[in-house]
Amino acid sequence: MTGASSGIGRAIAIQLAISGLNLVLVARSQSTLEQLEQELTQQYGIKVRTIGLDLAEPTGAESLVAAIQDLEVGLLVAAAGFGTSGLFLNASLGREIEMLHLNCRSLMALCWHFGQRFAQQRSGGLVLMSSIVGFQGMPYAAHYAATKAYVQALAEALHVELAPLGIDVIASAPGPTRSNFAERAGMNMGKALDPELVARETLQALGRQSVVLPGWLSKLLTYSLVPLPRWARVRIMGGVMQGMTKS
Repeated sequence: MTGASSGIGRAIAIQLAISGLNLVLVARSQSTLEQLEQELTQQYGIKVRTIGLDLAEPTGAESLVAAIQDLEVGLLVAAAGFGTSGLFLNASLGREIEMLHLNCRSLMALCWHFGQRFAQQRSGGLVLMSSIVGFQGMPYAAHYAATKAYVQALAEALHVELAPLGIDVIASAPGPTRSNFAERAGMNMGKALDPELVARETLQALGRQSVVLPGWLSKLLTYSLVPLPRWARVRIMGGVMQGMTKS
């Protein structure tokens, strides 16, 4: 699983370890992964392989696939990603391109590679981390929301395409969640979900539905906007995001 060093990714790794599944943990920080490996192997008696890798690099996804060619894999959890906030024209183009590579290009490549393996096995699962911001445009996080709209649309389509091949696909679309995401994105968060709750409800929904909104906050922020026209949802979410943006 990717993005395993912190936040939702780490929480999902722990949930899978509790279930007795062996894990491949991927993130940029090898030392952080090794600490998690020690914790999981000691507490749950599973096997863990750690791979320190930056999936935003152009060959990141392919490097990961090559590194675990010798393993049997039954589930891909694509939790790696980051966001930015503020006015689009004030953003660093290089950082926005890095986010596009990580949130979209790398995720798509991993879905293709592992989808091929799972199709041959006639079984497997893809867990893709979307967000409630992916259901409409979001001023002051315009590009981040666009990357999550990509993930959401891809997951919904693959859920239908891959089902006949025995592959379960789910898009998990949480609202604000406590993690280091907010600090990296330059955001202030008030109420936020626990990563453990997001992880638990996401895994429980896999194989049962195509989209999950973990926790009450995700459902409230999403369903309260459903009756409104899209332009109104965009403006409301933009106001929410503006209030959370530090700069």
